[in-house]
Amino acid sequence: MNVSSQVAEQAVHWLLEMQQGALNPRQQAAWQQWLNAHSEHQRAWEQIQRVNQRLRGVPSPLAHAALNAPTSTSRRQALKLLLILGAGSAAAWSLRQQHILPPLTADYRSPVGQRRTVQLADGSQLQLNTGSAVDVHFDGQQRLVRLLEGEILLTARAGQAPLHVLTGQGLLNSQAARLTVRQFNDHTQLAVLAGQVEVMPNRYYGLPLSVDAAHQVNFTRKGWDTPRPTDANSGAWADGMLVAAHMRLEDFLNELGRYRRGQLHCDPQVANLLLSGSYPLDDSERILDLLEISLPVKVRRFTRYWVTVQARV
Repeated sequence: MNVSSQVAEQAVHWLLEMQQGALNPRQQAAWQQWLNAHSEHQRAWEQIQRVNQRLRGVPSPLAHAALNAPTSTSRRQALKLLLILGAGSAAAWSLRQQHILPPLTADYRSPVGQRRTVQLADGSQLQLNTGSAVDVHFDGQQRLVRLLEGEILLTARAGQAPLHVLTGQGLLNSQAARLTVRQFNDHTQLAVLAGQVEVMPNRYYGLPLSVDAAHQVNFTRKGWDTPRPTDANSGAWADGMLVAAHMRLEDFLNELGRYRRGQLHCDPQVANLLLSGSYPLDDSERILDLLEISLPVKVRRFTRYWVTVQARV
């Protein structure tokens, strides 16, 4: 019962027209003529009506963009995407958004301490960082990646369909780009390595933010901070490296802890020590040994899964 991208666009156009106010007689006649022209038009109209009704109870970024985006482009893209997916698929994705379906059911996962590379249907490449999970829906009509947890690096090839990335805080739109997206508990971090990406937070009612190449931004459901140049560590994990440039030791250990099971603690006395360098992620024990050489610290291993970095006595 799916509809083509072209017919979906037409159905979205008529829905948006009607939501702006009652159609005049000429518009009403044109809509009726379009509706009666083909059975696919009727299926599309019935389907978008169901999607529109269902969205009223779906607290997802895509639903928000469809219902509340002030610009016709953002709203049109979101509605068109949901129409192509179908009402049933929209409901399933909303369950994922509410974590009713856990990340364990994700299309692709990477366990803690491992990374994974996936070639997508259109030739794009998706890389998953440690402890990450995504759902993917790529076909001839739309390209959708839903980040359930963790971090991804997406190298998207140019295609007829726009690229959409959903996170817990909003919707990202692009055509061809290379970007990293990291899901935190209360915000999403986007770094654009090549191309351009639009950001539409879940509960934001203004124009989308356009983020250029070599810039990164954090955004919540309601807005974003000031875009800034990408830091040295942006995307370095895809090459198996953790890059520090005058990074606080506590921040460094928090990053390193993502690639290990167990607890990795930093004593407050040494938290503000600064370090720089490139470290191979595949051997976190070796990294801890190097810290004892480069900094005045001692690594105490109570067990393999309980490690503290403290001041050297």
